[in-house]
Amino acid sequence: MSIAPPFDDAVCEIDLDPGPKQGLHLQLSERHLPLALLLPGFVVLVVVIGFPMLYSLYLSLTNFNLVSPGNVNFIGLQNYINLLTKDPLFWKSFGRTILFIALATNIEFLLGLGIAQLMARLTRGKGLARTLMMMPMMFAPILVGFQFKWFFNAQVGLVNNILYTLTGSSQFIPWLVDKPSGFITILIAEIWMSTPFMVIILEAGILSLPIEPFEAAEVDGASGWQKFRHLMLPMLTPFIYTALAIRSLDIARAYDVVSIMTGGGPGNRTELIWTYVNRLAFSSKQFGLGSAMSYFTVLVSFVFTYMFFRNVIRSRWAGEDDTCVE
Repeated sequence: MSIAPPFDDAVCEIDLDPGPKQGLHLQLSERHLPLALLLPGFVVLVVVIGFPMLYSLYLSLTNFNLVSPGNVNFIGLQNYINLLTKDPLFWKSFGRTILFIALATNIEFLLGLGIAQLMARLTRGKGLARTLMMMPMMFAPILVGFQFKWFFNAQVGLVNNILYTLTGSSQFIPWLVDKPSGFITILIAEIWMSTPFMVIILEAGILSLPIEPFEAAEVDGASGWQKFRHLMLPMLTPFIYTALAIRSLDIARAYDVVSIMTGGGPGNRTELIWTYVNRLAFSSKQFGLGSAMSYFTVLVSFVFTYMFFRNVIRSRWAGEDDTCVE
């Protein structure tokens, strides 16, 4: 009877080294895998966004008119020159849009910060409170426009009926027609619809703050205002800039609410930039001029967005430096 030779470990060793060629192949595959996964989304972006933007850029350099689409001539920057030098209504609508953005974002920020602090301190019913807070965001802007158009209707509106009940005066106020009140009604609708977004971002920032600095400040005898001013606000800066940047872009392209409530009128009193673009491009059929106005507005929005996010990055770097110092 034969006896098997003892098991030799050296004979059964397996070389797991893939070799230089196979290792290089694996490294290239891992390097190109993210690009391969991102490629379909990039192609969709190019087709859905890139091509229309390039085509509209081309149209902004022509005299394209919907009345005579076959008669298109390349005119270079003439549309942009006409907007900047020969169209006072463009500058009025542009300035009114900047004012609208400034008022809406600041009021939404102040309201959102106050409500976010109250929400963060809730001990019971947080889920229900957050759900109720998000309800205005669930409505489409068109529905919000119809809702507030009825609220401020001169004859059957809710606001005038409440004023009549409280004061007994039968003189109804034409909220949507007067010059200052028309702008204010649109502003109220925008604030009501979008303040919950600011609350969500700021509450998330408040709940993510470390509690140790606040406890140390309380031990040192700091007041509530001092803790808010010197601790909470600086640490919330990235969240604040992010929320302001997103809301500024949303408000800059506001169209639905304005179009439904006033249509930019009467007499262009509530005309914002995108309602003017729509009227110029489709109602007046001057599509090339409307495309030029759109690109000018997009360029201004890009500059504002760049400034906001640069401040976000700076605030984050400043926070990291403070942490390192501590």
